[in-house]
Amino acid sequence: MKQALFFRSLAAITMMLLFISIPGCSGLFGTNSFVGISGTTQQPGAAIFVSQQAPVMMSMLVNPDKLQVLEREGELSKLKTSLLASTGLDYKQDIQPWLGNEITLAVTTQDIDRDPSNGQQLGYLMALATKNPEKSREFVDLLFSKRAIAGANLTTEQYEGIKLIFDSPQVDPKSKMQNSLAGAAVGDDFILFANDPKVLREAINNVQGPDLNITTSSQYQQAVKQIPKGALAVAFLNLPNIAQWQGLKLPEPATYDSEIVSVVLTNKGLLAETSLLAQGETAPPLEPLSQPVGALQYIPTSAGLAIAGKSLSSLPNSNLNQVWEQIKVAISGSEKNIVSGLIKPVVDVQTDLDINLKEDIFTWVQGEYAIGLLPRSGQANPDFVFVVEKTETTPAGISRLDEIASSKGLSLNTFDIDKQKISAWTQLKATKVADPQQREKYTIEAKVSGVRISQGNYEILASNLETMNEIINAKNNSLISDRQFKNSIAAIPQPNQGYVYLDWAKSRELLENQFPILKLAEILAKPIFENLRSLTMSSYGSDTKIFKIGVFFQLGK
Repeated sequence: MKQALFFRSLAAITMMLLFISIPGCSGLFGTNSFVGISGTTQQPGAAIFVSQQAPVMMSMLVNPDKLQVLEREGELSKLKTSLLASTGLDYKQDIQPWLGNEITLAVTTQDIDRDPSNGQQLGYLMALATKNPEKSREFVDLLFSKRAIAGANLTTEQYEGIKLIFDSPQVDPKSKMQNSLAGAAVGDDFILFANDPKVLREAINNVQGPDLNITTSSQYQQAVKQIPKGALAVAFLNLPNIAQWQGLKLPEPATYDSEIVSVVLTNKGLLAETSLLAQGETAPPLEPLSQPVGALQYIPTSAGLAIAGKSLSSLPNSNLNQVWEQIKVAISGSEKNIVSGLIKPVVDVQTDLDINLKEDIFTWVQGEYAIGLLPRSGQANPDFVFVVEKTETTPAGISRLDEIASSKGLSLNTFDIDKQKISAWTQLKATKVADPQQREKYTIEAKVSGVRISQGNYEILASNLETMNEIINAKNNSLISDRQFKNSIAAIPQPNQGYVYLDWAKSRELLENQFPILKLAEILAKPIFENLRSLTMSSYGSDTKIFKIGVFFQLGK
């Protein structure tokens, strides 16, 4: 069932404020003019109104006006004006005088009346902190008086000593959306809005019932401990209930049953941190790194995507693999190994080899590794680089790849370029050429399916000679010496378990071709993507009941 226009407008403001305003301050990155912009509380105060069964709760922990100073072209003002246009309200006059430092939005239930026979109607609750109780109560009265003038039939009710006001559902003739709203001022701290008075009654019950609201949940109590200081926004997700709501399937039993996401401003961009909480002990995390992966010195700055870490051999038995497995089952219900599916295109994107990653690669890569994709103009598939640190298992691993190449009819040839000894997997092909003397003549061409070289303590594999030549001659032009890359990984907590790095300008076309849904994301979060320079993802932490991952958005022009 469609929801109220006013409620939808307020919800849109809550979810879009950060996406609109934070990129708007991209010209300030590199300065300290916004370092003080942070949340004023460690966790949402409105959580007391939200049921333990709520699928999701989102909170902005900063007053919107605090973000307004970061605007370049009045994005926030335009947003507020456009979203409140249908309500007859003015943000500066009617909301700004009383609005406090928190806006919380929750999906409280999957079906308000819990009767599946008449369809599913989600329950929505919005709580707005007030710094002026009298003004906020006046706002509630003003809002509903305008709705009455517009033709709504109002009803008032006293419930547990609190005045509820709501109107009868009406369908807007233009949008075909149900235009219904319920509101209440609760104490001196919050005003509440919902799409049905039942949602407000349950919210009040949740405060009075000590075991009903989300703050008494052990998982939530553990989750809020993961919120970093100064978080601007947080979201708490009940994963089994979200899966049920969205028609997804989780493994039985699910390894992780709840998640909290936090957003923090740094002096270089935006850090979104996610903590997944497990019901019990999980697989161990990957081996931590306390400094940048040395293998990255052989990844050229032309790389659009880089993945670096240590010990691929432990990846299939790590908590990271458990996370991927849960995501994979939820989305597709398939039991196919998702780690191999994700990394295989990176490793053999330009080869003709049939490689089983788990058996032919993972088992022998026990030291550092780095993978790079290098987009090429006019070339559908990118070139690749795969760098592995030499360990006692490396010779056998390289020999195994040679065996696979030989079984596919490829020959191993060695030659020198600039005094560098290079090995190549090649396939010879004879081509007939025209001859004026009518004799049969042929040329021999070698198709290269991969090349490798030994450099210092590393073995390097690349898709072709041109890419290998770029690696050999990179010297100070490698990713590890790139300022943008160094700024990105500096924002990730140390130690960590490696990182995935995306140069947005270089990898955008490649990613859009691989993941068409990304184009929709670019539209929905246009200000972020317009100012995005790079994205870095990393997992960190040693708690075997919590999987923590950070995504750093480096913004700027």
